Amino acid sequence: MVIEVLKSKLHCVRVTEANLHYMGSITIDEDLMDAANLIAGEKVEIVNNDNGARFETYIIKGERGSGCICLNGAAARLVQVGDVCIIISYAHMDFEEAKTFKPSVVFVDSETNKII
Repeated sequence: MVIEVLKSKLHCVRVTEANLHYMGSITIDEDLMDAANLIAGEKVEIVNNDNGARFETYIIKGERGSGCICLNGAAARLVQVGDVCIIISYAHMDFEEAKTFKPSVVFVDSETNKII
């Protein structure tokens, strides 16, 4: 049996930009991507703590060390700059493997998006 489990989470990042007129995606600081074991093109779920929106998109690498969290395209309509969000990715794995798998969970200072 294969199940879907939490792979990575960036907890309580602050949206720094929203760019409606860009092809859809989320731009994430490459330092945050590395810390959370995320890669460019990976599908992620975004949970907006401020308005309750939940949606999916894919990752684009942002400038390393910038703290950038930018929602692009249609997703920009679901956030405001300053909103606090959780970014989640999931993985499919064998049930037995999932029992011992440890997800990458990264907590940040939600004012600066720097890793705590």
